[in-house]
Amino acid sequence: MRRLARVALLCLGCGVCSLLYGLSQLALSLEQEPGGGRERQARDPAAPGVRRQAGSAGRGEAGARRCKNLSVSFWNSYWMLPSDVCGMNCFWEAAFRYDYMKTHPSEKMHLAVVACGERLEETVTMLRSAVIFSIRPLHFHIFAEDQLHERFKDILDEFPYEGKVNYTLYPITFPTESAAEWKKLFKPCASQRLFLPLILKNVDSLLYVDTDILFLRPVDDIWSFLGKFNSTQIAAMAPEHEEPRIGWYNRFARHPYYGVTGINSGVMLMNMTRIRRKYFKNDMTPVRLQWGEILMPLLKKYKLNITWGDQDLLNIMFFHNPESLYVFPCQWNYRPDHCIYGSNCKAAEEEGIFILHGNRGVYHDDKQPTFRAVYEAIKNYSFGDDLVHSLLQPLELELQKTMHTYCGRVYKVFIKQLTKSIKDLYARRSKGR
Repeated sequence: MRRLARVALLCLGCGVCSLLYGLSQLALSLEQEPGGGRERQARDPAAPGVRRQAGSAGRGEAGARRCKNLSVSFWNSYWMLPSDVCGMNCFWEAAFRYDYMKTHPSEKMHLAVVACGERLEETVTMLRSAVIFSIRPLHFHIFAEDQLHERFKDILDEFPYEGKVNYTLYPITFPTESAAEWKKLFKPCASQRLFLPLILKNVDSLLYVDTDILFLRPVDDIWSFLGKFNSTQIAAMAPEHEEPRIGWYNRFARHPYYGVTGINSGVMLMNMTRIRRKYFKNDMTPVRLQWGEILMPLLKKYKLNITWGDQDLLNIMFFHNPESLYVFPCQWNYRPDHCIYGSNCKAAEEEGIFILHGNRGVYHDDKQPTFRAVYEAIKNYSFGDDLVHSLLQPLELELQKTMHTYCGRVYKVFIKQLTKSIKDLYARRSKGR
């Protein structure tokens, strides 16, 4: 009799497991149903501030049946998720979706930028350059002043790359008790980047770039550096200078800085999970502090000694924690300093420029016409046009006009990688990728 009861109990257990497996497969099939399309911003009276996927309207109105696959498009530190995100079966479906994510990790690359003041056009041009050559889908995290949000939406919703581009807009957000100090540090909004690991808590890895960045090869390639991090490295940046004789930090800094010439934070690749977990050595206390704990004490100690704001704070942090930084070569953050005193980025001379950084406003004046020519070419390029005839050839003609400048004398480094990126893009298209 006991044996019969055990057999019955075993059969019942197997039946329950089979039922749960069947429900999980049903949930996954619904999750992967066709018609996803490119995500666009939409105002939903039932869930304000939520982005709905184009082509999946049925799911939007059926919130009572299942969890919706939606993302918050306007982040606010005081908001919770909208009340109708989960349906009646939220508990079960959340479990199934978590299991799916463990076996199918997101393939999106996350790119963040902070835009304030008159930086809309410059930011959009940077985003365009990221989209043109990149292979994997991109998720843009755009931190901008409130008055810029609608204009960003209008422009980005017209990007033609279906299924490749997704974005989220956020307000500029600083800790309440010290917001005024952070806002006036260096440039308006510049220090927002320091708080990205604390705001984007669900993002594992992130590429932060300044608005004056232009990608001349796929974002995928710099993203791949994440796989080269050793067990102690949490972020990657390029040196501030290649030549110490013209370096700023080693000649003028009144605070600790990383390495020989410091680091430039205009292109910053982060493993944000590691950043949030790490306890940082510092010169303020023998106790190691986490990222959220160390920022304000650093500012209070060094605010009278720093010139470049948040970049200086990052230099101080990595001075005390050098094992945590991966340094990538200068062609991944190529700036006017690499050519205005004579070419000093050897890697760019050999392979070309991978990421162009037009700091000091060189895209908008005539001081460095080589940089401005690249910016204008990408800004004026129309998606879908032939890249050789509409971008590369006109750009080379403009660059040849700048040979009276030091940067113009090495103008070929500005198109060397760009030429290869275009060739690789057309090769992928010919193979149907």
